[in-house]
Amino acid sequence: MSLKTFLPGGPSVNGQQTTLGVMGGGQLGRMFVQAAQAMGYFTVVLDPDPSSPAGLVSHHHIKTAYDDEQGLAQLIQRCDAITTEFENVPAAALATLAAQRVVAPSASCVAVAQDRSKEKAHFEQCAAISGVAPAPHAVITTDAALAAVPADLLPGILKTARMGYDGKGQVRVSTREELAAAWDGLDKVPCVLEKMLKLRAECSVIVARGADGQVVCFPVQKNTHHDGILALTEVYDGALDATLAQRAQASTVAIANHLHYVGVLCVEYFVVEKADGALDLVVNEMAPRPHNSGHYTQNACDLSQFEAQVRALAGLPLPVPRQHSPSIMVNLLGDLWFEPNATRAQASQQPVSPPWGAVLALPGTHLHLYGKLGARAGRKMGHLNITGSSVAQVRETTAQVLALLGLPALGA
Repeated sequence: MSLKTFLPGGPSVNGQQTTLGVMGGGQLGRMFVQAAQAMGYFTVVLDPDPSSPAGLVSHHHIKTAYDDEQGLAQLIQRCDAITTEFENVPAAALATLAAQRVVAPSASCVAVAQDRSKEKAHFEQCAAISGVAPAPHAVITTDAALAAVPADLLPGILKTARMGYDGKGQVRVSTREELAAAWDGLDKVPCVLEKMLKLRAECSVIVARGADGQVVCFPVQKNTHHDGILALTEVYDGALDATLAQRAQASTVAIANHLHYVGVLCVEYFVVEKADGALDLVVNEMAPRPHNSGHYTQNACDLSQFEAQVRALAGLPLPVPRQHSPSIMVNLLGDLWFEPNATRAQASQQPVSPPWGAVLALPGTHLHLYGKLGARAGRKMGHLNITGSSVAQVRETTAQVLALLGLPALGA
């Protein structure tokens, strides 16, 4: 990728204000757009949904499919540089855009993240540098590959190679019979079987890398998931073993460098217990974009992950992020808008407003809602960042927030 700088407020390729584009109109695109606009950029969103969260706040919204030729032509005409807000944007569309405009991350990087088998292969290559490898696994694409799966990979988790997220496209299996049935149930699409390990914690690392190769790291995030969806993220000294955190950061830098990545990248890790009882780190997957676990940076750091995304795309300097406050991020799902015991029909007719007044009366609470027009169970509607002067204060406030919202207690 060539070194180009697009200063905010300057002349664009078409003689207008410098404009940044984003493929995808979800909440990550919305927060990218807001960060870009705060810095003085004009923005364009390409997303087929007329009420997409990002499209509602952008200067321009191109309402076409991601591979629509006319839509892509409009995006090229309006923008100086273009990014993506989710990994399932067609890599071919990004390649089309990159023929005429700066695109970050590149189509080749996104293509790796779109396919678990390619992703695992990349992680194995980087393990020689970082020492952090993926879980033992096997790629299953044929009946012969299924039959050749080593016995020591069971019990395991069968995951579709493409399109799985938030626990979707995943099946736990204990025997060869269950494995065969699970693969058949997934219509025999290409899959990856991962050996189940003794999981002790989950964490993630966000880095931003510029076209000049400069890489900066955000603090390591300790994550808690419920039903395969991120529930909360804790970021403060002591949340995770310091040695493991340093290894996770070094591994993420190696992964980004090996791809010649440009933009914001999140890599997720498992902390596992080995046979001798010692803790180890296993790399799980990567997201070529800002990440749910990095939302705390909006209020706890002097550089948010979204401003870092803008800076990397526009070729601006990337200062090392500084976390000024311990923080916990609470994910807000659509379930909060429904009465706990309501039937599905009642819930659709009688949405309730969560107790935001009581929540926002607590010190250090920062509410971020995504502007989605309808709540439903499991849908990400927003997040709440909690900051404070001490870890104890943040944890105490979080405990009160979770009780008010009827969510599982911290550490549960």
